Amino acid sequence: MNFQLLFKYLSYKFTARHKYGYGIHSPFVFDLLTKTIRNFKSFNCYKDIENIRKTAKHSKKIIEVEDFGAGSHILKSNKRKIKDIAKYSLTKKKYSQLLFRLVNHFKPETILEFGTSLGITTIYLAKGNSDAKVISLEGSKKISDEAKNNFKKLNIKNIKLITGEFDKTLPKALSGIKNLDFVFFDGNHTKDATLSYFNQCLPYVLNDTVFVFDDIHWSEQMEEAWEKIKKHKKITVTIDLFFMGFVFFRKENYYKQDFKIRF
Repeated sequence: MNFQLLFKYLSYKFTARHKYGYGIHSPFVFDLLTKTIRNFKSFNCYKDIENIRKTAKHSKKIIEVEDFGAGSHILKSNKRKIKDIAKYSLTKKKYSQLLFRLVNHFKPETILEFGTSLGITTIYLAKGNSDAKVISLEGSKKISDEAKNNFKKLNIKNIKLITGEFDKTLPKALSGIKNLDFVFFDGNHTKDATLSYFNQCLPYVLNDTVFVFDDIHWSEQMEEAWEKIKKHKKITVTIDLFFMGFVFFRKENYYKQDFKIRF
């Protein structure tokens, strides 16, 4: 964690509400926090998925990566070892398993993911609801190949992986669906791209749709995008966990509520 991000994180820790829900005057958010976000019960699939992560962290295989987004703070070369991708680019276990619990809780039928990477988080999303259709977008062909191999290891059948630049693949992916129940934005950490993908997904939301944004404080651009998204008129509830932000469109919430919660 760089110094600037560390300073932001410490500020978040001091200003966020208590992780156990004290002082949260929203039945929906309190219920979500106590039953899902803070529920660290282990599920049977966790071990198998984390074994794939463990294998990746020890792989010295080198692949050439096409990077169409904001890039990495650490990995500067396009030729990267799998173990370095696993160490620096994957969603951490704590947050991957949180995504699993969210999917397990809300039971979305159609899930869209921006940024497959090695497919670890994609598998967590797919396992969260085996009846869901998971559409995952990945820019790099070589990384897609690694993800597909990982899907095969666990015999995952409910993932559709689409490879190519998001600007080209997203419209095609959206044209084949009716609604979006759950979206994980983790593919291009720039303000313009994040807002563009957000706006393209908006016409497909339902009352119970959940949007999850990764690395909302990763850069000034991402923070600007997050603040703009929070203010959108369709959004009624947001939750800031620092490394992730949740967005809800529930009309039952008659007035806008923004929460910053320790996790």
